[in-house]
Amino acid sequence: MSLMSRPRGEPSRSFRAGALPSNEAAAVAPPATQPSQGLSRRSRAGPGERQQPGEAASLAVALARERIRRSGEAEGEEEGPVPFWQRTWFLALLLAMAAASFAIALLLYLGLDLPEASPAQSYAADPDNVVEITYGSAIKLMHERTKFRLHSHDVPYGSGSGQQSVTSFPNVDDSNSYWIVRPQPDTSAKQGNPITHGTVVRLQHMRTRKWLHSHMHASPITGNLEVSCFGGENESDTGDYWRLEIEGSGKSWRQNQKIRLRHVDTGGYLHSHDRKYTRIAGGQQEVCGVGDKRPDNVWLAAEGVYLPVNQQK
Repeated sequence: MSLMSRPRGEPSRSFRAGALPSNEAAAVAPPATQPSQGLSRRSRAGPGERQQPGEAASLAVALARERIRRSGEAEGEEEGPVPFWQRTWFLALLLAMAAASFAIALLLYLGLDLPEASPAQSYAADPDNVVEITYGSAIKLMHERTKFRLHSHDVPYGSGSGQQSVTSFPNVDDSNSYWIVRPQPDTSAKQGNPITHGTVVRLQHMRTRKWLHSHMHASPITGNLEVSCFGGENESDTGDYWRLEIEGSGKSWRQNQKIRLRHVDTGGYLHSHDRKYTRIAGGQQEVCGVGDKRPDNVWLAAEGVYLPVNQQK
């Protein structure tokens, strides 16, 4: 059988069944798809690939932090700012406790300073209202020149009688400077009665219940008559008697009047001066008795609880 002749120079077109020339295959095959830039690492992994454990853990931690941040912002927007009282309630509680403690301490202090037999109608001395000193009043005696208060405490003298010491004290608010004005025993004088010039009185130290006393022992600093506290509720003698002398024209003892107290047994005036103790009662002045009138034995009634005058006759 004769074959048709092929033009010279034309390439052979023979190929295997099902095969196409390379340029035609390129024209028929679809273009390869590019991976999307927004896909995650998980979506980009091929079918035969596995994610590394470290990458998965980092992704989980990042997602958890994002959820926590968003939930915190949402709660902050819902709750709003914390009220002022919730931020300061503890400070307010401390201030209330401090005020309550101060009030209790003040009540206890005032309760200790009041005499045991003070009735409800007693009243403190008012500088604008001159009052009379009556029996039963608890007062402080102020030394007129130095402004120290007649004072005692449960400390004995280291010399002389060895009895409870008496001094004058600089502080106004000391409770050991209160003295209760008492009459002589076995007299008709009653609590609330006024006290006139020349009357013999006793002064009882409110804390220790002993009596202002004097005798012939020598005082520690100047060697004058010693003044001490002695005795008790049911123990008193004439060494506790002091005669009231009012300076000026007044007939009854009033708060604004200068007075002297003269000891009945020794004749010595209750006296103080600016010479002070240096050891046990450091800073306190000596109190003693002297036989003549001097500017340093003048006293005034100062702070205290003054009982009103008893109007019954």
